[in-house]
Amino acid sequence: MSFIVKNTTLPSLFDLLAPHSCRGCGHTGTVLCDRCKNDIISHRHNFYPHCKSPSPTGKCPKCNPLPPTFVVDYRTGLIDALIHDFKYNSVRALAAPLAEILHQALPATTDPTIIVPLPTISRHVRARGLDHTYLLAKHLTKFQPNSKVSRILIRNQNTVQVGSKRKDRLSQASTAYAIAPNTIVDPKSTYLLLDDVWTTGASMQAAVKKLRQAGVQNIFIAVLAVSNID
Repeated sequence: MSFIVKNTTLPSLFDLLAPHSCRGCGHTGTVLCDRCKNDIISHRHNFYPHCKSPSPTGKCPKCNPLPPTFVVDYRTGLIDALIHDFKYNSVRALAAPLAEILHQALPATTDPTIIVPLPTISRHVRARGLDHTYLLAKHLTKFQPNSKVSRILIRNQNTVQVGSKRKDRLSQASTAYAIAPNTIVDPKSTYLLLDDVWTTGASMQAAVKKLRQAGVQNIFIAVLAVSNID
């Protein structure tokens, strides 16, 4: 499998006047150079996030029966720095390389795929100036043939997850999401739930439950990084 995808996007005027530097090696001209990007891809881990056991298929028969779940790596080092810059510093240029990295962690498919970003709290979107999961999903469609983004999931107002215990976060997440009004489920499509970080899995478990209640049958999950919190 070739990891390098030709970039045909013309640089913006801002990039020409104030070019990015690679977050990995400091090379000027790109926010993440091909060498550092491919290093992340080639060293990614195939593991199930609940038990951290090797899982190239995205499943673990001994753990919580979530849909197949594919992750890039633990939230540490360069991947952690990239997520932080993208999410909290609003570095939009990171959406494309992060989407490509995530794409390489997913199984190849040409099936119709509906990408569902986990919705971000509205006040966070306003404060950061971007909806990072939605932007990541939009860029992922460029690498996933026959795919589109859907906001089938919406965030209930005034819901937030705090703390590190899975039990607490699962309780909070149970009321965090809802199905958007007038949603029509496509039974022939696969739904890809997308998020940047897996902490305890509570958000994903709650989102999967809502999608299944809406009639979605084929679901799998993609996450950039997993925190070392149990």
